Amino acid sequence: MSANAAPASGVELSRRGVLMGSAATAAAAGTAPLVAQGTSPSPAPINLPVKMKVNGKPRELKLDPRTTLLDALREHLQLTGTKKGCDHGQCGACTVIVNGKRINSCLSLAVMHEGDEVTTIEGLGTPDKLHPMQAAFIKHDGYQCGYCTPGQICSAVAVLDEIKRGVPSHAQADLTAAPGATGEEMRERMSGNICRCGAYSNIAEAMADVAGASA
Repeated sequence: MSANAAPASGVELSRRGVLMGSAATAAAAGTAPLVAQGTSPSPAPINLPVKMKVNGKPRELKLDPRTTLLDALREHLQLTGTKKGCDHGQCGACTVIVNGKRINSCLSLAVMHEGDEVTTIEGLGTPDKLHPMQAAFIKHDGYQCGYCTPGQICSAVAVLDEIKRGVPSHAQADLTAAPGATGEEMRERMSGNICRCGAYSNIAEAMADVAGASA
């Protein structure tokens, strides 16, 4: 076939024609609905039953297994004293006490706490009968704006219990010795609770007041 001969199909092909045809095909494909082959719609999440004791009272919930303990407390039990701060376990605003130990409730799934005992700020004391730590925070102005205060108080109560039980910390030079309620010890243990108002010295004084030690 000579250089000037037409293609056997009788259609003259050019670079411009090929590009235009490709563009038209791509546009048509982009507007066509995407249909998954051999798939079915995702099933709705199954709610799981969860039983726990919250502030001394048995509670039964049915929760999406992805629900955090923080959201279960705030959204399902209306215990809004526990605050959602960073939602990444870095600020301590969501601290609650579970089976006597403090945890960041935003990092823990509610279904993990079947049968556990959970204490929130509402379970520590009431306006008519304050917990000693709550009264000390008021006395020493440890609450400032107040947003971090529930987590600070729950953590402070648990810290003094940790020291009493002999749980070691990074502040101890001798991990085999019993820890004391010193200012350095309490500050180290409270370092996971952030107060953007900067009331740290007042919080330490409140804890020292309750512990009967010097901050």
